[in-house]
Amino acid sequence: METLFSFQAGLLKGIHNNFRRYLHANINWNQRMIGIKGPRGSGKTTLLLQYLKFDLKQPANALYVTADHTWFYNHSLLETAEDWYKLGGRILIIDEVHKYPNWSRELKNIYDGFADLKIIFSASSALDIYRGEADLSRRVIHYSLAGLSFREFIEFSTQQKLKAYSFKDLLKNHHQIAAKITEDLHPLPLFKKYLHYGYLPITAEGEKEYPIKLNQIINAVIETDLAFIASYGPGTALKVKKLIAVIAELVPFKPNISALAQKLDISRDSLYTYISQLTQARIINTLQASGKGISTLQKPEKIYLENTNLSYALTSSPDIGNLRETFLFNQLQNAGLVVSAPKEGDFLTEGYHIEVGGKNKTAKQVKATEKHIIAADEIEIGIGTKIPLWLFGFMY
Repeated sequence: METLFSFQAGLLKGIHNNFRRYLHANINWNQRMIGIKGPRGSGKTTLLLQYLKFDLKQPANALYVTADHTWFYNHSLLETAEDWYKLGGRILIIDEVHKYPNWSRELKNIYDGFADLKIIFSASSALDIYRGEADLSRRVIHYSLAGLSFREFIEFSTQQKLKAYSFKDLLKNHHQIAAKITEDLHPLPLFKKYLHYGYLPITAEGEKEYPIKLNQIINAVIETDLAFIASYGPGTALKVKKLIAVIAELVPFKPNISALAQKLDISRDSLYTYISQLTQARIINTLQASGKGISTLQKPEKIYLENTNLSYALTSSPDIGNLRETFLFNQLQNAGLVVSAPKEGDFLTEGYHIEVGGKNKTAKQVKATEKHIIAADEIEIGIGTKIPLWLFGFMY
């Protein structure tokens, strides 16, 4: 297993501790099996290696492997775990587990066969951990890692540490919170940068290269992740890419399922399946009408790209109104809130109708509702029911 030890050592040399993703503090690291899902480029690998290097202090009984390593061309995951256990290993960290064909069954066998072996694995957002071939639902504790919040982007790019606030905190004290934050920084220029290229930590590799890398990520999700997980062939991948292109040009997109299926030359059921898979893969976000349940074969009220950076990567001149709505929907969902499409306003969450707009936006569309707020762009500090849009990026 020297190949794996050498590979781990090489990776750990490049891992630093100057920035930690929000999820690190939320994980119960004492669980026997932990699964971490997230979009490509969100920092899953770094999170795992930081845990190994700085939390565990690189113990001799912990091993990191990645499921797409050439080692697994002629070694099984189960065989690797067994050999590692015999060498005294008690912690096994498996990155990109979805790239291993029998991941679910072998993880179950490892869990059941080695009672004091701790397993931590990462996977694509597209992977449904609970629907593998083997039943992992009673064994794995699952966490999701979203892209950077606006708060994290500020910390990541300026090293300025800032506190996160709940949605209820913002409703109650947004004026005081914004006043405190703006004592030390002007958020609006940073917010524009965040909308353009601040959602994924790969932004550190270069702003000019960021859109190119985003397009590479989209292709990798479709051609690699979904190819493994949903058995996409070349023809399917091409249709899914066309679907993304249509959505990108029309967001926020109110889908006509029959017309769209005909345009892409696919069945309605296939279209619903692709929309569901792209949502799971964190390429798009779907907004359901208020009061309706969620199912794969249910028409969403609106479809958005998952984050604003994708809008810049996929279109030449994104609409500012769409960017604002995409940002707010994304941050509310990433903060764990249930969001739906109300009859009045743009979004409904926690009983509040939210209208999104610029600094001069009024409550005209939502004033008849019992509880409402305005998420207003281009202001540093709000008043009353008008809350700065950027401040919703401080919820995680």
